[in-house]
Amino acid sequence: MANSHDYPLIVQGDFTILLEVDSPHYETVRDRLLGFAELIRSPEHVHTYRISALSVWNALSAGSSPEGILQTLREFSRYPVPENITAQIRQWSSRFGCLRLSRQDDILVLAADGPALATEISRLRTVEPLIGRRLSFNELKVPPENRGRLKQALIKAGFPVEDLAGYATGEGLEVALREITASGRPFRLRRYQLEAAEAFDAGGSIRGGSGVVLLPCGAGKTIVGMACMSRLQTSTLILTTGVTAARQWIAELLDKTTLEPDQVGEYSGSVKEIRPVTVTTYQILTYRKQKDGGFLHFDLFDRRNWGLIVYDEVHLLPAPVFQATAALQTRRRLGLTATLVREDGREDEVFALIGPKKTDVPWKRLEAQGWISQASCCEVRVPMSAGLQMKYALAEPREKFRLASENPAKADLVRTLLERHAGEPALLLGMYLDQMQSLSEELGIPLISGRTPQERRDRLYAQFRSGELPALALTKVGNFSVDLPDAAVAIQVSGTFGSRQEEAQRLGRVLRPKPGVNQAHFYTLVSRDSVEQEMAWKRQLFLCEQGYEYRLRDAEEELTPYGHAVAQG
Repeated sequence: MANSHDYPLIVQGDFTILLEVDSPHYETVRDRLLGFAELIRSPEHVHTYRISALSVWNALSAGSSPEGILQTLREFSRYPVPENITAQIRQWSSRFGCLRLSRQDDILVLAADGPALATEISRLRTVEPLIGRRLSFNELKVPPENRGRLKQALIKAGFPVEDLAGYATGEGLEVALREITASGRPFRLRRYQLEAAEAFDAGGSIRGGSGVVLLPCGAGKTIVGMACMSRLQTSTLILTTGVTAARQWIAELLDKTTLEPDQVGEYSGSVKEIRPVTVTTYQILTYRKQKDGGFLHFDLFDRRNWGLIVYDEVHLLPAPVFQATAALQTRRRLGLTATLVREDGREDEVFALIGPKKTDVPWKRLEAQGWISQASCCEVRVPMSAGLQMKYALAEPREKFRLASENPAKADLVRTLLERHAGEPALLLGMYLDQMQSLSEELGIPLISGRTPQERRDRLYAQFRSGELPALALTKVGNFSVDLPDAAVAIQVSGTFGSRQEEAQRLGRVLRPKPGVNQAHFYTLVSRDSVEQEMAWKRQLFLCEQGYEYRLRDAEEELTPYGHAVAQG
């Protein structure tokens, strides 16, 4: 039997878990922790995770059991698991499924595991206005229009609701996946894509039809969405992050399904087609002429009898779409994303309104199987000039971050990295328009920003895909749902403070599998000894949780001739 000191976990009474990186069990344990805990710190030797009610409920939704969670902790813990941790995990687990929404005849009923619980929740200040009369000792009547808002209120109070009230059938639509794409290539679902679609549908049972599928960028989330459509055979509304993403969805639907062009519509600023499958954007749905005016296009949710609504990049769901979704609980809802991380902390509302996590495949597992590229991640620390250091020292806190982000010394490093990776399609990624315009002009790289007309965006993306353009510069418009499969190098010169989801999405731009060595490179440039450096480790947390390691380099090393200072990824 192994000595207990060989075990890599220390489970602490404050719900944090320490994981020793140098342990031979590290990768196995990390992948198991990924299912029910969140990484919060990742220094060199010991990583810190935290268990929460929501992380446990998501684990249970994805098929774990409370005893399975506790078994992982006991099996690998160096010391006995604190009793309060065992008790709390069991208590959180006991709340999962103790409240159930169902439809009885023509009314909506909230059933509790016992009259005491029914009484407790009925007296909650946030819940009381959303429920009707008591039907029995443990059942409460719920007005149908309050279905979503009730689930929101209850999860905020620590009570997840299992929604078994079912869904509208929706307008029928025959759709199947092709075996040979319209472009003439063989096509079939990968095993993990099939399993994700099956988990969402749950065999057509009442427990299927709403939830979130998590897959890395480049792993085919769009294909999972199409697989779900083919299982449900119903009209579908697809919400995306922008016109580029919407048109990519349309192209994929026409290439890989039996849908005809007149069955798929684009609903955007320039085109208003409403068809059996309609693809729109969050921007158009949240458009209003005045700040306090109504949302002009929200009626799209009711323009057809949709049987399925797909939320692409669901972690970006804007507040108004949350509100609309609360009223759309009779529609099946599929969320697609690479990470459920939301910097505003509204992950619980995604759980309540879109649905729980249905599947979550570790990124490194797909990398090992060759479905996404191997990625070498490197943080390069760039010195500030004496003048910039003084300006930085005198600046207000928020201005400090921008000054560090726009450090002019980054330009030489970008040039060196592009020269080093000559012949590999490269993306230059940044947050600040002035910075990106300056780099674009200095390096002769075309820039796509929020101000770039859609026609020019489409042309530049096409030229990059064809190899005509070796590099593109992108502001935040390039963070999401941009299909640039050949991109092999990403250089991040600035980002949105400590945004973990942005870091994951930007790495995702270079993760699509590539012929040959299947290798991608991700560089993030930060000003040394600045708040930007402090924010960098926060940005990296999600990717560290997935098993990625950042090599740390000083700019002086990276500026040496190729091969003298850079370890191979």
